[in-house]
Amino acid sequence: MTNHVLLNNIEHKGLKINTDRTEEMGDNVWFAQTFPLEFRNVQAHYPILFQKDANTGQFMPVALFGFENGDNLFLKNGQWDAAYIPFTIQRMPFYIGFQDVKNNGVKEKQRVITLDLDSPKVGKDKGVGLFLEYGGNSNYLENVAVVLETLHTGIQQNEPFIEALVSLDLLEAVTLDIELNDRSKNQLVGFYTINEENLNNLSQDKFIGLQQAGFIESIYMIIASQMHIHDLVARKNAKLLS
Repeated sequence: MTNHVLLNNIEHKGLKINTDRTEEMGDNVWFAQTFPLEFRNVQAHYPILFQKDANTGQFMPVALFGFENGDNLFLKNGQWDAAYIPFTIQRMPFYIGFQDVKNNGVKEKQRVITLDLDSPKVGKDKGVGLFLEYGGNSNYLENVAVVLETLHTGIQQNEPFIEALVSLDLLEAVTLDIELNDRSKNQLVGFYTINEENLNNLSQDKFIGLQQAGFIESIYMIIASQMHIHDLVARKNAKLLS
């Protein structure tokens, strides 16, 4: 369950956010949405794949943290064991909401910060405060605002990027066969990746079009990130021994 409310410094003055990274804090997610603006940082640590929404048919790029639901291989001793945490994870338990306001008599939607009060990260006893004694935002909350704004801008960039990939038939379903040290065999299904054969066979005009749109670098970052599948296997094997 979630309970999203508009954040304000009166009702939520005494709230704190527990920044531990644990299963109990809701961090046991096995993938999270990402976007081209953060691919450079994400591809340094995680495989980037695509997931397709079963209801809408829309694709989205995701950073992979494990091989099954609830299995985040980057959680270790209350911390996230990587130098970079994707924005969609950093922002938890905050979200972007919209509020109707009037600007010179014209009704428009304004972005606001909302908070999931039912998140296990939210409490009054342990964590980082959201507001200063006299009502101003804490440095932590100011950083949250930057993260949310960057996330909003970045996810908007996904649409033209995905449209370009789909129109040029550059996405293909991928099945990963994984054998662990305990001899168990596992299959990762339901994800998509870049079709390198189709990419290499693009006409010069289409390739240049992708380049001019700024998408070629993102495509090659996705391809390069696949090397981290081996890192995930190593993490899984280490977890089996613990």
